[in-house]
Amino acid sequence: MKAADLHCDTISELLYSKKSGKGECSLRQNDLHIDLKKMRRGDYLLQNFAMFVNLKKQKKPLAWCLELVDLYYEEMEKNRDLIRPAFTYADIIRNQREGVMSAVLTIEEGGVLLGSPAILRIMYRLGVRMITLTWNYCNELGWPNALTPEGAIADLRIPNTASGLSECGIEMIQEMERLGIVVDVSHLSDAGFYDVLEHTTKPFAASHSNARALCPHIRNLTDDMIRKLAQRGGVIGMNYCGEFLDPEFYQKEEPKGTLSQIVDQILYIGKIGGYGCIGLGSDFDGIETHPDLKDASFLPILEDALWKAGLGQAEIEGIFYKNVLNLYQEVWKG
Repeated sequence: MKAADLHCDTISELLYSKKSGKGECSLRQNDLHIDLKKMRRGDYLLQNFAMFVNLKKQKKPLAWCLELVDLYYEEMEKNRDLIRPAFTYADIIRNQREGVMSAVLTIEEGGVLLGSPAILRIMYRLGVRMITLTWNYCNELGWPNALTPEGAIADLRIPNTASGLSECGIEMIQEMERLGIVVDVSHLSDAGFYDVLEHTTKPFAASHSNARALCPHIRNLTDDMIRKLAQRGGVIGMNYCGEFLDPEFYQKEEPKGTLSQIVDQILYIGKIGGYGCIGLGSDFDGIETHPDLKDASFLPILEDALWKAGLGQAEIEGIFYKNVLNLYQEVWKG
């Protein structure tokens, strides 16, 4: 079964490895969750590669993001026999026809844009096709769920319903829509989610989030959010992180999550929003190793579990890749 994954942090891990002097660490083969050989074994069609920037660690977030983009393209050039960048829906189809996987350049942390529409447009020209508006800190665009409006660390079961997008954030998501960049609401505050809903017209994504009804972490979506995102034609990428799967995450030091919990999430979201709104959003290389889905090569195990759960061919194909392709066909230009 072909697969399209909406989120991983692999390029960031490769850059950290390079900077730390650990030696050469290649996208082609490494000890991370994702490399090209593992992706081949997992039958990947497409992988979104997030340029993740931690605003508290990087004093020059734009510069760090550009280093990540440079490394991303270096790896694309080295590995053209296995994977190539996709800038349009037609690129994905052409890459598949030519027997190579597709890579999509994304950003996880809207703060790298410095609130500048000009920088946003430059990022589009560099190939960025999805942007996660916030990570765990507020930025020029708006607030995440991980902080209160006063700047204190939030209770991870109590969402931020007071502070959403800034005026700049509203301007930027509208420019993203005009350009053809998918707006990603994972990490965004609850108030910010509804601001996106109000101030956009196209489908948007929650690239690596689950259902809050099954796991009450603020990184997950409420039933109302699921319905409204689905009604807009958006996609929710299932996150394999135990903290967003285990309903008792707040009582455990290192919640692992299980394959059955991922299946439960899929079945629940399918009941609430329909199976057309579900995709994969592993968060590989940004999370601890999952006990069942240990890396990208293990993805057929999830397919088998969905068959056993009673889903049919159409639902599983949609979840694994077709829903993401429909999203990109709708939002991207070309």
